[in-house]
Amino acid sequence: MKRLTSLIVLFSLLFTATGAWSAGPVNVNEADAQSLSRTLTGVGLTRAEAIVAHREQHGPFTSVHQLMQVPGIGPRTVEQNLDRIELGSHAQQD
Repeated sequence: MKRLTSLIVLFSLLFTATGAWSAGPVNVNEADAQSLSRTLTGVGLTRAEAIVAHREQHGPFTSVHQLMQVPGIGPRTVEQNLDRIELGSHAQQD
């Protein structure tokens, strides 16, 4: 029984880790707070809600680095998530 429980826990951890790792990019200008918190590393539901609130108050993000204007989001969080963040049609053209 102990061995069966260990195997179930192991498979659960593997399934959860694979699901989190394979999550694709998220559009921070369209996603809801739950999607943001599931996809972005270091962003829980409270910070994700702050991203949505900032977007609703100030308009869409045109640069990934504008996320640092959101309380609780700093350079490290942005850096960790560069490959997970999309801006959609609001991205600045350089």
